[in-house]
Order: sequence, then structure tokens, then C-alpha cells
Amino acid sequence: MREEKIVIKLAKLVPHEQEDLLNITLRLFLNLSFDSIVRSEMIKSGLLPKLVNLLNNENQRIISMCLLYHLSIDDSSKEMFKFTKCVEMLMKMIIESPGEQVDLELVALGTNLALNSKCAMQMIEYSKKKGLKFLIKRAFKFRDALVMKLVRNISQHDETKNFFLDYMGLLGETIKSETNDDFLIEVVGTLGNLNISDIDYEMFLNEYNLVNWIKKMLQPGNAEDDLVLDVIVLVGAVCNDDSCANMLSNSGIIEILIELLNAKQEDDEIVLQIVYVFYQMIFHKSTREIIIKKTQAPAYLIDLMNDKNAEVRRVCSFTLDIISDYDEDWSKKIQIEKFRHHNSQWLEMIEVSQENELRNQINDRYGMNDMPIYGSGYNPYYQTPDDEPLENYLEVQDADAVTMNRNYEMGDYYHTETVPYDGRISPDNMQDYVRNGGNLEFYDDDDKMLEQVEMRNNANFYDEGREYDRREVPIKGNDYYEVDVYDDRSRYPSRPKTGHRYNVDSSYYLDDPN
Repeated sequence: MREEKIVIKLAKLVPHEQEDLLNITLRLFLNLSFDSIVRSEMIKSGLLPKLVNLLNNENQRIISMCLLYHLSIDDSSKEMFKFTKCVEMLMKMIIESPGEQVDLELVALGTNLALNSKCAMQMIEYSKKKGLKFLIKRAFKFRDALVMKLVRNISQHDETKNFFLDYMGLLGETIKSETNDDFLIEVVGTLGNLNISDIDYEMFLNEYNLVNWIKKMLQPGNAEDDLVLDVIVLVGAVCNDDSCANMLSNSGIIEILIELLNAKQEDDEIVLQIVYVFYQMIFHKSTREIIIKKTQAPAYLIDLMNDKNAEVRRVCSFTLDIISDYDEDWSKKIQIEKFRHHNSQWLEMIEVSQENELRNQINDRYGMNDMPIYGSGYNPYYQTPDDEPLENYLEVQDADAVTMNRNYEMGDYYHTETVPYDGRISPDNMQDYVRNGGNLEFYDDDDKMLEQVEMRNNANFYDEGREYDRREVPIKGNDYYEVDVYDDRSRYPSRPKTGHRYNVDSSYYLDDPN
């Protein structure tokens, strides 16, 4: 449908006077909108303002709302909503919603649009800058966690944070008394976004006795992980204030965070936010000495310096750089760990080399390096056919061009020249095909090799006066396949000719006429 430009063709049907046709068209658009490329084509075709106008049509409102929600997923598309009346109509429908809970599609669209700073400002400026007041009032009246999530998204932009100063008391009171965890998570998350210098966080925490509440929530097992994460974010935000950071560090919250770090070390988000709290406290002189001298936080930061999460490594690196500037002992430890990390591959190579040298010494001592290859004198205790890597069978696909450039080590138990690569001869049957001790005869002259093949092909080994077992009847070959003995166990009587000539029983080959 993308190739046929179906979006551009169907966009002409929106709007349409036939309600049924319009509804079917919108439903098709909804199904297509799960594809990001199609969503981009909808924006380019001018479908967005048409869908916004359809919000006034009660028959098409739900389907239009779902389509707008899909279009709001992409960050590039969010910018286009500010040029329409979508935010204004959205705010009106949310605030004037008749039930206690706002329709899910409606609040989901608003939550997505609130992630864009321009759209968030339009929400605040709704109805003469009363939009935020109306949203907070409705969220707290019905304890609506979804509307509160919308408010939380509005609070994350630098342009909008100062509008929340009037609601700090309401948010602080709610934290102490709220029993609805879903609503409490959004309230704490909103406070965590307000990391601005105009707020006296020390007075705020003392007035609502939030230090004890924070320590209680950070104890492992006392709260859900989502709430714990938002509480840690809140601690990182309030640590912007020097006096507040000093108060929290003296209350023992650093030890609680270290304990939580051990309990939640598999959760990257929690680990990252705890490290960020340490990063914030390191900036203040009053808390820097406490972290470096009285806690084990630097040791944990060194352990996390090589974490698999790139963001955790980045914040740890910044924090450790500050610690190195203020403490000589930790600076040496950090330098040693960084050296080990940057040279880990070289150290690993040295260890492997030492292991190989030790293995060779053991093999020389017990004569393991002198053991014969697969064939005469084969010792199954030394090496088994299962040790052969699969690449020996799969690396070369053309059976007629197998081994001109292959090199073999002493430990190889058989040569794959004697086995076709298509797998028609199993390694279990090797004793029937590798004869005369498995010795190999190599011809470096192609003319000599072809001469031997021609002599073999023209020879007549069959004596009419004698009865042969059919296993002994030779099969005449050609320039590409050598003469071989027929074997019921193989579908093909001949094996591919290779660059290396193998010496088989002399009774069937001219290589040894006697």
C-alpha cells in the first residue's frame, strides 16, 4: 500500500459527506498508522488538521482520537500539533469530561502531546493561563492517576516548572497522606521534575517531614520499584540545594542508597539514579567529605565504572573524576582500575599465551605432541572424531576444489580430502576408505597426476576367468573422479579427485602395480 501511495489517494475522502464511507476510510487509516512510514505520509498529506476538525463530529470522534494518538507517538509529529486547534479542544474535553475518569484515548493523546514543550505551554495558557490549575484540580478531586501523569509530563520542561511553585504545598501534603500508589507515583514524579533554584528544599522537606518518609520508602521491600525509582529521582533533585544535600547525607541516606544499590543491582534505572545522587552530592563541599571519607560510595562507583550500561559508565566516570581531584588515595585506586579496564584485552591475551605455553609443556612431557594422526595407530583416548570443527565440512562448498591451499596441524586425526563435502561418507566409515595406514601421497605435478589417472582408467583389472565378489569389481572413473571400489554403503561409487593423492590398497591402483 505504501508503494501505491494509498495514503495520498484516500486523504481526498476525508472529510466526506457519507458517514459510513468516512468511517471505513478512517478505520483503514488507523490500521495503516501502526507503520511509522505511513504515519509520516499522513502528516505530509495534510491529514492532521482534517482529523482535528473531526473531533467535533460525535460519530467519528473516537476513531479520530485514536488516529491522532498514533500520530502523536513520533516526536517530529508532535511539533505539528501546535499549529492546529487540537490542544485547545483537548483541554476543553478533559476538563469538562462528565465522569470521574477521563476517556483513555483522550488523556493518552494529551499525555503524549505534553512531552512537547510548545504543546505543554499551550495547555498551561488555556483559558487565560488557567489550564494547569484546572488539570490539577480535576486530578486531585477524583484522584485520577492518568490526568496526574499528564500534569507530570507538563512539569518536565524548563519553560513550565515555575508554574508549579504555587502547588508545592499541595504536593507535599499529598505525599504524606496518599494511599493510592498509582496517584502517589505521579505526585512524587512531578516533584522530582522541579529541580529549580527558586525552591527551598530544606524547608520543604522539614515542613512536611519528608526525610523520614524518603528513608522509609528507600528501604528494600517497603515499596514498589516504580515508587522507589521516583523517590530516588526526588532525592537527586533536592540535592541541588547545598543545605538540603548536607541534611540528607547526615541523616544516613547514603548508606541506605548503597544498601539499595546492592539489592537492585540488576535494575539499570535504579542504579543510574543512585549514581546520579552521588554525583549531585559530590558537587557540594559539605557532602563531598562525607561521601569520600565516611562511606564506601567511591568503591561502588569504581565497580560500576565498567558497567554494561553506557549511561551508568558515563555518570560514574564524571563522579570519579571529581573524587580524583579531591582525594589522592582514591585517585591512585581509580587510575589502577582504569588501567586494568583499558588494557583488559592485552592482559587477557597474555593469560591465554601463558595457558598455551603450559599446555605445550605438559604435552611435551607426556609425548602428546608426537601421537599419530587418525589412521594407523590412532588412539581414541587422545582425540575423537567429535573434536573435528564443523567448519571443516562447511567452509568449502565445491567438492572438486577442496584442498589445494589447506594447511593441517599435527593434531588433525584425518584429512578431509578423503571425505566428500556433501557428507555422503560418514566419519564412522573412515576405516574402509583410508587404507594403508592413512598415509598420503602428494603430487605437485598436475601432468603426472593426470597421467596416472589416464593409465588407471585404461587398465583392465577384471579377469573373466574368475568369480568376483561384487565389492571387488572396480568401477572405471574419468578425469574428475578416481577409480574406486564399489561399496553398498555409499550411494556414489567414486570420490572427488583432490590436489593431494591418497595411497589406497595397491591391488586396485597402478600407483603400486605389485
